[in-house]
Amino acid sequence: MPSLLVDEIGLLVTNEPELAELERAALVVEDGRVAWAGPAAAAPDADERVGVGGRCVIPGFVDSHAHLVFAGDRSEEFAARSSGRSYEAGGIRTTVAATRAADDAQLKANVARLVAEMQSQGTTTVEIKSGYGLTVEDERRSLAVAQEFTDETTFLGAHVVAPEFGDNPDDYVALVAGAMLDACAAHARWIDVFCERGAFDEEQSRAVLVAGLARGLAARVHANQLGPGPGVRLACELGAASADHCTHLDDGDVSALADSGTVATLLPGAEFSTRSPYPDARRLLDAGVTVALATDCNPGSSYTTSMPFCIALAVREMGMTPAEALWSATMGGARALRRDDVGRLGPGARADFAVLDAPSYVHLAYRPGVFLVEGTWKDGVKLASLGRRSPTS
Repeated sequence: MPSLLVDEIGLLVTNEPELAELERAALVVEDGRVAWAGPAAAAPDADERVGVGGRCVIPGFVDSHAHLVFAGDRSEEFAARSSGRSYEAGGIRTTVAATRAADDAQLKANVARLVAEMQSQGTTTVEIKSGYGLTVEDERRSLAVAQEFTDETTFLGAHVVAPEFGDNPDDYVALVAGAMLDACAAHARWIDVFCERGAFDEEQSRAVLVAGLARGLAARVHANQLGPGPGVRLACELGAASADHCTHLDDGDVSALADSGTVATLLPGAEFSTRSPYPDARRLLDAGVTVALATDCNPGSSYTTSMPFCIALAVREMGMTPAEALWSATMGGARALRRDDVGRLGPGARADFAVLDAPSYVHLAYRPGVFLVEGTWKDGVKLASLGRRSPTS
């Protein structure tokens, strides 16, 4: 594979260290990886060259929380919330029924559509969860579909109690931690649980996570979204890579996150959709907690594939600076997935990056809702774009 010089970069964000920025910069790509990054005037020769016309180049977004394997539509539920109905976990069962009724080809086509949307908006790494099947076979096939699009697959059989289990949640937990895990473990890297009222309590969540850890899966937890609860501290206790949502935290939760190294993954698209309070990112950052941003793309509570939209929300509603929000959407996401090869643009990293039709990444928040990604590159190859370019001024 010929080497490639990416030249005429007006502003390059490398995230090495933190949100390092270089003006008038260049990148050299070899075999899908960054071989060199630095001032354009000092760039080494390469076999091929492409200029980006003074645009800003950032690491590809790392979306570390997404529910893409589903069928059906819940726009009526969204409209009802707009009229004042509160969000509850039980709405997930609507999607479960539609997903069970869909065949593999339908599920795969929907995931392909959503991944293409993500890539056109600068996302180069995405985690995909199961959780809308809730039978042994439907969870297994959901993960098999997800595996066709990413290595970051998460078994979320413990999303809600399957409807046929009625008032017997412990029986369902036994199934998730037993036969369902047996069928799904080979297709997953992670195990997750919705530790929340209306879903699973602390001991049920612990049983699921411990079973997954024993099978070699790493843990992540849906925690403290709908109200205060044990999810964040359980995630920290079990060494989970991330606790996701983190909307309702007390001082003990924040201290546990800071002391454990578990990443707090914030999902502002969910608060936007459900009209709920936004998490306080400023409080977490000031306490030394590592923060990630992700879309939580799902049909019920955050039907967006746009990381730029989430960055704009984080800056407007969660107390983050544009620099902090970009880092959290790139390197923060990589930390939440325990990856060191994505989320940055230094030597050895994957050549995954987005070219913004703007002079600075600040425009991601400064111009919300405007399609600013001129091109997305993965492993040094430019991907097809679904969007239209916008002017730089």
